[in-house]
Amino acid sequence: MTTKTIDKSTKSERSPVAPRVSSKSDKSSRAQAATATKARKREETPEQQSGQAPTTKRAQLLGLLSRPEGASIEELMRATNWQQHSVRGFLAGTVKRKMGLALTSSKVDGELRRYRIAARRGR
Repeated sequence: MTTKTIDKSTKSERSPVAPRVSSKSDKSSRAQAATATKARKREETPEQQSGQAPTTKRAQLLGLLSRPEGASIEELMRATNWQQHSVRGFLAGTVKRKMGLALTSSKVDGELRRYRIAARRGR
């Protein structure tokens, strides 16, 4: 059996990695970037400034569905910038299953199908 010896003298002769020397311009650009980030965090949206909570897409859709005339899928798509399958998934998964709301749909000849929240379902 052969053993391998490690020469420690070669390892100690290696020079350590020199630390990066930063100049004043590096420090000042970093400080400016940090200041800009803090300023962005402090900026408030107009909704937050008026004391109202931000309106979520979910709240927007529920508002449209709560109207007496209801809403079509196209109206819901425009309100949220979602695709059709996402709106349908929201209606089936969130409105009907998770929230337990009674979702009704109606279609008059020549018009688009309209969805409306009728009343709360019992679970």
